[in-house]
Amino acid sequence: TCALPISLGSGRIMAECIMGDESAGRRRRGGGREGNARRVSGFHLEQMPWRIPKNPDRPTEPIDPEGVLAIHKGAMRILSEIGIEFLNDEALAIFRQAGCRVEGQNVRMGEDFVMEMVRRAPPSFTITPRNPDRQVVIGDGHMVFVNVSSPPNSWDLVRGKRPGDFETFRDFMKLTQVFNCIHIAGGYPVEPIDIHPSVRHLDCLFEKLTLTDKVCHAYSLGRERVEDVMEMVRIAGGLSNAEFDASPRMYTNINSVSPLKHDFPMIDGALRLARRGQPVVVTPFTLAGAMAPVTMAGAVALSIAEGLAAVALLQYVAPGCPVAIGTFTSNVDMRTGAPAFGTPEYMRATQITGQLARFYGLPLRSSGVCTANVPDGQAMWETSNSLWAAVQSGTNMVYHAAGWLEGGLIASPEKFVMDCEVLQMIQRYMEPETFATDPDAIAFDAVREVGAGGHYFGCAHTQARYQTAFYNPIASDWRNYEAWAQDGAVESPERAHRIARGLIDSFEAPPMDPAIREELADFVARRKEEGGAPTDF
Repeated sequence: TCALPISLGSGRIMAECIMGDESAGRRRRGGGREGNARRVSGFHLEQMPWRIPKNPDRPTEPIDPEGVLAIHKGAMRILSEIGIEFLNDEALAIFRQAGCRVEGQNVRMGEDFVMEMVRRAPPSFTITPRNPDRQVVIGDGHMVFVNVSSPPNSWDLVRGKRPGDFETFRDFMKLTQVFNCIHIAGGYPVEPIDIHPSVRHLDCLFEKLTLTDKVCHAYSLGRERVEDVMEMVRIAGGLSNAEFDASPRMYTNINSVSPLKHDFPMIDGALRLARRGQPVVVTPFTLAGAMAPVTMAGAVALSIAEGLAAVALLQYVAPGCPVAIGTFTSNVDMRTGAPAFGTPEYMRATQITGQLARFYGLPLRSSGVCTANVPDGQAMWETSNSLWAAVQSGTNMVYHAAGWLEGGLIASPEKFVMDCEVLQMIQRYMEPETFATDPDAIAFDAVREVGAGGHYFGCAHTQARYQTAFYNPIASDWRNYEAWAQDGAVESPERAHRIARGLIDSFEAPPMDPAIREELADFVARRKEEGGAPTDF
């Protein structure tokens, strides 16, 4: 009697008094298996259980093998005849030792050297966070989703657009932990500018490691930040230095400075992680028509050249270290010069880069991105284009899979929830039972039982399977117009806002050994006393 229902459609998400609906605890989530219900402090969420989906589909291949070879040869020619600038003296010294041609900061390398280094990289790798049940596989057909990372601003229905702050950062980390379809806690979901840059990484990683138990990442922004994060991940996992170095426990993502540059801090951080056996994702950021040729083949060739140059460096220094190649190739609006995402060109570039990643035997990272400024129809069609391009390309790690707006300048909790709906649909789409053809799936006996002109609602075959037969939404409203209007005509962003707020307000952190938490807090306090990381301020 104390419940105030918020009807959000057939997804059966509601705020309710726990004692007010005993049947809710017995419900099961569709999607082929019994789902996980989160019922904390009165808020109830039914979602698909934690799983690492494996993509069963044959990848979309826009270009033939000759086209793949042409782009490869174009990338090799860029590396051998034009070269890549490395603004890092250590990297330059390593390339000299490797026999590459180094002139100033320009490095040229031959195809034989590049391919020898690429062959050293493993085709897949596993990352184990502090909770081993949250282990993820990168490669081998698996597909993992990462939260939105690095926007400087946030937006929600109540407060609109505003600069990122620490409390909003914490809110997004809670959403990252709660949703089972988010497998990795990547970069900061929003940049907390109310925390000084010298200690921001310490506060953010402490919250990330205590509010979540999923794989996390370090920004490659200077020696101190990278070393601090590695130490914090080691402490959180209760690991010795040898145990940390023995297998992947975290990762970093680095970007080139297109065109044809790698900067100092990114390469410095990548070298530090690679030497300790921690994965590095190399993701050139190439916008066709601005930072890359206007043609998709030219943009992809440039991206591949920039990416493989860094992969070659890391494999020379730490043979066999886990690496992945990333694609962030899209186009600009030629009327304004603004980046555009979720476009047909973005989709094709992602698919083609997938072909190149398979050619090199490397895991692939892409992104779930859009240009829209608010979580509206444009936001969802552009993001859906991006996410399905990831599926079609054979992507293994999808960055910015939930919460991204305004070309990466905004993170939105409403968009986070709406994106998780799409991610769950993708996971359901990949489950084997959706394309089973065994006799039970063919259902001949059910067809005979119902006969001509009947219906399947009441037959035994349906009754045994109806609870898990189909995907059930978490944010979509599948009722007809009249039922929806009578219940308040709540549109998608408002439904998503209520869900996000309910999850944040009812959040409970995953368990952590008190002694480990204290050790982690002591490390943060000590590093703050030492000044944290140097800044330009």
